[in-house]
Amino acid sequence: MIALDVGGTSMKGAVVDRAVRPLTTADGPTPRHQGPGGVVDAITRLLRHLEREALRLGRQPVAAGVVVPGIVDEPAQRAVASVNLGWRDLPLGSVLTDAMGLPVRIGHDVRAGGLAEGRLGAARGVDDALFVAIGTGISAAQLVEGRALRAGGYAGELGHLAVASAAAQCACGRSGCLEAVASARAIASAYTLRSGREVEGAEEVGALVARGDPVACGVWERAVEALAEAFAACAALLAPEVIVVGGGLSRAGALLLEPLRIALDLRLSCQRRPGLRQSALGTRAGCLGAGLLGWKAADASPQAGGTGGGP
Repeated sequence: MIALDVGGTSMKGAVVDRAVRPLTTADGPTPRHQGPGGVVDAITRLLRHLEREALRLGRQPVAAGVVVPGIVDEPAQRAVASVNLGWRDLPLGSVLTDAMGLPVRIGHDVRAGGLAEGRLGAARGVDDALFVAIGTGISAAQLVEGRALRAGGYAGELGHLAVASAAAQCACGRSGCLEAVASARAIASAYTLRSGREVEGAEEVGALVARGDPVACGVWERAVEALAEAFAACAALLAPEVIVVGGGLSRAGALLLEPLRIALDLRLSCQRRPGLRQSALGTRAGCLGAGLLGWKAADASPQAGGTGGGP
């Protein structure tokens, strides 16, 4: 089985067995500057590379699962819209199926990551959970009694919840969005703007926070407060048992989760108080979720924790 997670910055792919265990992996950049057509071409190239890798391992791929950001209509297999990738109403499932000559099922990257965390990771055994991926953008997946809430593909756009009266403009065109304050890209941009020193990403800002850099600490605190505001709204409306934090920013671990836990607790009163957990699958959650979708496309059931089988 071929699995591919297409992010706003990079793509993460793997060949997985029936237990959704990676047999080999391959990553690549997402050339969003080349426009929607260039991104689709890059997806196809990486899928073909993974197909060759599977054959090299003596495995015959039976299908592929591909997950993408934005609004995705899973029943229609259409990528409806993506702010980060620029496409609109793209029949991506059929385009990739035709290009590959094998069944390709598309899904939403964060909903797939949430399903993977619920099946294999930090939310395993939890009926009601919220998975929040914080990377180039911010999105969420709500698991309700073990099933991802889709709402026609529009559910989970947590990054566009208004949490700040004054913030940099979001990619969606509005200002004040959570994504414009607390995404990895926003954190790096805010530090560069305030300090006059360019950083490569939020991970570098986190390292500066650990060393007590006052500008970095201010940017980090602002992001934490914004996330806590959004999580409190989710706790009031959705009442998850746990909130799993994933995406690239989750690699900060306690540096992010401990102040976030305190800030969230201060905002809750009579609501259910969700446990806050770091993703167990890390930045591979979406890719593993794509593997789950791929097995669905092949009309086969992955056996998490089983002995495995061919891809």
